[in-house]
Amino acid sequence: MSSVVAERGSIHLGLDVHKNTISVGVLEPAEQSPRTDRISSDEDAVRRLVARFPDPRRLRACYEAGPTGYELARLLGSLGVRCEVIAPSLIPTAPGDRVKTDKRDAARLARLHRAGELVSIRVPSVAEEAVRDLCRARADMVIDQTRARHRLGKFLLRHGRVWRDGQNWTLKHRAWMAAQRFDDQALATTLRPLPGHAGRPGVRRRNDRGGSGAVVHPRPVHRRGGPPGRLPRHHRAGRVDPGQRGL
Repeated sequence: MSSVVAERGSIHLGLDVHKNTISVGVLEPAEQSPRTDRISSDEDAVRRLVARFPDPRRLRACYEAGPTGYELARLLGSLGVRCEVIAPSLIPTAPGDRVKTDKRDAARLARLHRAGELVSIRVPSVAEEAVRDLCRARADMVIDQTRARHRLGKFLLRHGRVWRDGQNWTLKHRAWMAAQRFDDQALATTLRPLPGHAGRPGVRRRNDRGGSGAVVHPRPVHRRGGPPGRLPRHHRAGRVDPGQRGL
């Protein structure tokens, strides 16, 4: 993180970004109060906003880091506008200032940005963000698989189906689970969609070119401080409730 340094003669844009709209606070060098506007969040609207100003190099834009990501910062950068993404938790707040609207937030960002009181974060490259998304998706899938296994084990336990022939989730255990059947139609319907019941669980991925689906199993991942294929204990995807280890 780095502190934003104010520059004289620059036009500061405070952007309150949402999925469909962007509230803009425009603070000219000789003004004390920003004027506000609201535009659409699509690329054409952002380009029209930048085109209002004769020299984009004088513009200094900022917005809070959030769910909309970094695409806006990259777009403004390609248009010649210096844009910084601000750490929300480090934005100064006045005591008692509880009125919060999009335009007020945009104006406040513009004022604080010119005063140099904001802290920016580093904008990752497209490749770095792609790796982040991949790691998050893998961690989420590990969590989903663990929860699905717990649901299946608890469902069978409630109905007296207990595996007592070795460790859980071995090939033999999977075959035993796949062979479970219920005569009651409601129970059979409940069991059918539970992941892990029908053969080996995996991630089914369809070829982008229209090929047939293929089950993809993650390869072992070598991590420092732990055996291959396991996440570190401090990782949220590697945490398992001790009371659920036997399921």
